Amino acid sequence: MNVQRLRLISQFVFFVLLTYGGLFAIDLGSRMPTFSCAFVPDNGGSCFLIGFQHMLSRPLPEFLGEQGIRLLKSLGIVALWAVVINKAWCGWICPFGLMQDLLTRLRNLVFIDMSRFGWVTRKRYKSVKYILLALLILIPLGIGNGVPGLSRDWTAPFCQMCPARPLMPLFRGDFSEFHIDFSSWPGLALTTIAVILVGLLFTSAFVKRRFLCSYCPMLAVLSLFDKVGFLSLNKDGQKCTRCGNCSRACPMEIREIEEEKTLSNLVTQDCILCLKCIDACPENQALEARFLGMPIYTASAEGFLKRQNVDLLRLKRKKKR
Repeated sequence: MNVQRLRLISQFVFFVLLTYGGLFAIDLGSRMPTFSCAFVPDNGGSCFLIGFQHMLSRPLPEFLGEQGIRLLKSLGIVALWAVVINKAWCGWICPFGLMQDLLTRLRNLVFIDMSRFGWVTRKRYKSVKYILLALLILIPLGIGNGVPGLSRDWTAPFCQMCPARPLMPLFRGDFSEFHIDFSSWPGLALTTIAVILVGLLFTSAFVKRRFLCSYCPMLAVLSLFDKVGFLSLNKDGQKCTRCGNCSRACPMEIREIEEEKTLSNLVTQDCILCLKCIDACPENQALEARFLGMPIYTASAEGFLKRQNVDLLRLKRKKKR
């Protein structure tokens, strides 16, 4: 079973559904924990963060009534999605993840070597996504409760600076969101960041895999459900030889997948459940993906050798060209 080919097909299918679904009366809702931008015309489903930020920008007493019920209902739907699919939202569904993966494939085609951050650097920037998550909660709450200096120009601050807002509507021929807002200084600052991040998306992909995912607040939201998700990544530490294949294959450069010997569920805060670590593992049943405790994909020496032979044949063909 070629899991990575299956994953790529899944990414393309969801990209089409989420970007063009509205044209075919497909609506997966507006409470999805993935970067399907709400500003895409006639989208087939959108990210929950914009509605979440708008709901938070209300006076606190309102949360004791209908507004609080609406907020809890929205968060309940997001939590259900997160528990059922876990981080596969990032590795198998997210349109933004697909774009980064395709750019990585392009980098491989032109033989540009990737770069890796040092482990100390990785530990420093891992907290950025949690800081962004805190700000997208605190700023709307501050707006709704009259915090000085926070005007309505800060409404839905993350969506104003999110690179998906200017980029994703382009796939529908809508260029209206690809601009810098000069009407206020918060709008100027946030939309400028969004345009810079679009440029960073394309440039960073030729340096590091899934670079922007490391800073993604959606990944921070999903990480709250790491250990309760139906889909899990499990390791038998007794069968691991610490060859390092898994951590080298991991697009998020997760070191724990190689070093951890005692934990069985290895869905860490940065894991996107792409299952590349299982592809790269040469030890029988050392790594295993499970759904509700049932194995769905297991590492094996036989599968590893087959994939290695296929990769060698592809490399030879490229050199002949």
